[in-house]
Amino acid sequence: MAVPKGKVSKARRDSRRAQNWKLALPSLSTCPRCRKPKLAHRVCKNCGYYDGQKVLAVDAEN
Repeated sequence: MAVPKGKVSKARRDSRRAQNWKLALPSLSTCPRCRKPKLAHRVCKNCGYYDGQKVLAVDAEN
């Protein structure tokens, strides 16, 4: 059975574990209707459409 050769310090252990927690920005896709960036698999906040269907009533702010 494998046995560790010595104690691993907290700093070495934590620095090894920290490599798995890199933050990434959410990927954006373009809305096929209004061509604005939106989160994937979510309703477009600009036009209110999802998958070619009107889902939300969005007020025009002009």
